[in-house]
Amino acid sequence: MDTEMNVRTMPRIGDKAPDFEAVTTTGRLKFSDYAKDKWLILFSHPADFTPVCTTELTGFAERKKDFDALNTRLIGLSIDSVHAHLGWVDNVHKNSGVYFDFPIIADIDMKVAKLYGMLQPNESETAAVRAVFFIDPSRTIRLIMYYPLNVGRNMDEILRSLEALQTADKHKVALPLNWKKGEKVIVPPPKTLDEMEARRNDKSVELVDFYLAKRSLN
Repeated sequence: MDTEMNVRTMPRIGDKAPDFEAVTTTGRLKFSDYAKDKWLILFSHPADFTPVCTTELTGFAERKKDFDALNTRLIGLSIDSVHAHLGWVDNVHKNSGVYFDFPIIADIDMKVAKLYGMLQPNESETAAVRAVFFIDPSRTIRLIMYYPLNVGRNMDEILRSLEALQTADKHKVALPLNWKKGEKVIVPPPKTLDEMEARRNDKSVELVDFYLAKRSLN
């Protein structure tokens, strides 16, 4: 019953991202203020000073300019103290030259992890899974990724998914399998017989069939 209740209360795609206040490596932060007018990537990692997590946060830091270019802020989380976070940030910076200059939530009481369903008891009751929440400027959750503790995320896929969401919103289109920036997009299918006939005669689209047509955004 507890597990069923937890699943029902976990945020889902289309939900408003729950607001919270938390201590982070950049100071105390109110989520709704930090997310204002921006896309947001909220991601959790199991623990500081661990090998897979170090590679992942290094990946986020190294690609931060890509996220900035997409009007997107980063915010990390683990169930560690702010002192542990600061020590880890300093350690990685000294050893690799990579600096985690985005906020990392010190979720020692597990409040935010529980709020976002990052604690999944069959995986661990004390460490957050590798969750990634894509949140748009209206604070709506648009995409969620979950990874287990022992498998690192794919940074290219995170950025590809973010760009796909923004492209779909801007141009009112859908994106096909393996879509990347610059490739053709899928236009909405016709809703009437007249629209279906017009689609057949539309030279601006690549027509696979009346319900599947692609076009270039260039």
